[in-house]
Amino acid sequence: MTTIHLIAAARPNFMKVAPLYHALHAASWAKPVLVHTGQHYDANMSDSFFEELGLPKPDHHLGIGSGSHAEQTAGVMVAYEKILLEAPPDWTVVVGDVNSTAACTLAAKKLCLRVAHLEAGLRSRDWRMPEEINRMVTDAIADVLWTPSPDADENLRNEGVAGERVTFVGN
Repeated sequence: MTTIHLIAAARPNFMKVAPLYHALHAASWAKPVLVHTGQHYDANMSDSFFEELGLPKPDHHLGIGSGSHAEQTAGVMVAYEKILLEAPPDWTVVVGDVNSTAACTLAAKKLCLRVAHLEAGLRSRDWRMPEEINRMVTDAIADVLWTPSPDADENLRNEGVAGERVTFVGN
């Protein structure tokens, strides 16, 4: 059984993770594990959102709330590393460009674990945006890059990313 951590921190992440969770849950070879970092957390909104998307309660809730970018990133790295050390997954799937995306990617890769990035290759080219830094860091070290658009594929090609790491999956 292939264990796959699905990392989500913000509502848009859950919308992207839900179809993947359902597909993996239906597959006989996969064990999807939901990890909610808590980066953007409101109990009432999260619970109803999970229900609407047909997602179970997360297997892990890291409890990282608001804070500076460094506080969030460091908090997620420390909390997620504990989970990884206890029961390493075969894959970690991160989504988008929030601090949790980069943090979980760093924690997994430092333990030599495989990472897939859903929504890879998006670029604003504005280095003042924390999200741009998160995207660049994540795409640089993730093993597999799932892109939402042809221009994201082109961005990765222009950055010299090996084609076998990139798969267009759509939005």
